[in-house]
Amino acid sequence: MPLKDARIGFALTGSHCTIPVIWAKLEALIAEGAEIYPILSMVVMETDTRFGRAAEIMERLTRLCGRKPWTDLVEVEAIGPKKLLDIIVVAPCTGNTLAKLAHGISDSTVTLACKAHLRNRRPIVIAISTNDGLSGNAPNLGVLLARKCYYFVPFGQDNPEGKSCSLLAKMDLLPAAVDAALEGRQIEPILVEFPSRAGE
Repeated sequence: MPLKDARIGFALTGSHCTIPVIWAKLEALIAEGAEIYPILSMVVMETDTRFGRAAEIMERLTRLCGRKPWTDLVEVEAIGPKKLLDIIVVAPCTGNTLAKLAHGISDSTVTLACKAHLRNRRPIVIAISTNDGLSGNAPNLGVLLARKCYYFVPFGQDNPEGKSCSLLAKMDLLPAAVDAALEGRQIEPILVEFPSRAGE
């Protein structure tokens, strides 16, 4: 299925430092003709940080996508029975969200959206951003890598010298990963190398 006219649920979770990188990727999907349905976690919706104010994120998403983000459980529950989406992208996907998805916990807007979407056996793309991907969240990552309907934006250690357990998706590959997932393919290679950040 091409990106043009694809109905994409685009879910942002609380890796606030990664959200500024996401805007260009979201714009790229829109430029390809995708129809974006934004979904916000409560943390993104309610937290102001040095990387952006919650109200500004909400306003920018609404303007870019032409619709208000889904922000509550009732809205996203309808994704399943109404078959509203072709694919869901979780970008950035925090370790907390990764753990909940791996264990079937659906107590947040993003995780319930994914659960509702999975009832139709439709794809979910994960763009990981977590400081414990090679420690506490490594088992959860393994679970989702082996689970049907989950696809990953290729990822790697973004700062092995300073944060040896941190994993980050190569966000430049997000549009290609979505395109592949719509065809039922995992983009390869899934493990990528980031430039060295030694000395930072």
